[in-house]
Amino acid sequence: MTKIGFSLFQHVLLWLGCGPLFPNCVISQATQRADAHLLLYCHDDSAMDLYDHGRRKYGAGVLGTALGCAWSGVAAELRHHPAGDIPAFDLAQTEIGIAIDSHPGAVVTRCGNGLRQRTAVTRGTIWTCPAGVREEEISLVEWHDCLHVYLPSARFDDLSDLLGGATVRADHIRYLADVNDSLIREIGMTLLNELRAPTAAGRVLAESLALSLTTRLVQSYSETGIDRLTRLETRHGLDDRRLRRVLDYMAAHLDAELGIEDLAAVACLSQFHFIRMFHNRVGTTPGRHLARMRLEHAKALLASGHASLYEVALSCCFSSQANFTRAFRRATGTTPQKYRRSCS
Repeated sequence: MTKIGFSLFQHVLLWLGCGPLFPNCVISQATQRADAHLLLYCHDDSAMDLYDHGRRKYGAGVLGTALGCAWSGVAAELRHHPAGDIPAFDLAQTEIGIAIDSHPGAVVTRCGNGLRQRTAVTRGTIWTCPAGVREEEISLVEWHDCLHVYLPSARFDDLSDLLGGATVRADHIRYLADVNDSLIREIGMTLLNELRAPTAAGRVLAESLALSLTTRLVQSYSETGIDRLTRLETRHGLDDRRLRRVLDYMAAHLDAELGIEDLAAVACLSQFHFIRMFHNRVGTTPGRHLARMRLEHAKALLASGHASLYEVALSCCFSSQANFTRAFRRATGTTPQKYRRSCS
């Protein structure tokens, strides 16, 4: 029998060092700021409620967003916040804010459910904003740029089901400022990197991180203090038969957007269990393994010489030939054209 909890967090740290292999979305240069943040364009409306939360609370100022990138159960956007006041707002989604850059004199003063907080902003400053809180006041002295990660209540419901119905609710997360948590910070930075240089298995990576972030919030910052997460046991593992089903499914869908939910369903496991067990069996994360499979598939197609570069790009879940070329060169040190010539 196996346990899920801090070991899940430890596996997240392995993901943080995974450099981008294959991006699967078109990147274009955002020009709102001179430091040239990247804006990510994709096509999926499944996360509209999460992004609408940010739009209604903050209005304009988006520097980068994963809107439409087929992420499920998590959303992220980079925003520029000038000095000023933000109107009162009722939080419908759980939100984690992580400061990315700021004016040296930046200060955030906020009041949620009567709890007033004042925070000097530096890179890496973390705020938790759980669903159900009414923020009566947010006042900003000087500007700062902030990564906002949004989690729906369904993420917490999934964790409750995994714990056999134990009470796990988004509104049990505490309203905190200036949280010092290196894991949350690293998860946020990895999501930000995925915005700036998306990978072939970016959806799997983002959803895995969202599950780990949810677990961390419940375990460390919940009023109920669910300690069962550190000693949860499961009767079902990722045996050879289930693992083969997952690997075959990956191989048959290299040209399609895949999420953790899809892969966990094939394995007949919860998403939380699947992430940990896959790493235990394969020695790497689902996202990294999928990216490697797509790279090898691209090499095989190039070596055959029958498919055009555009067709190879589509077969590996790319939206453009140019994006595929940049990613292939980053992963192999050569361009697809040169690789094809070397195989002839």
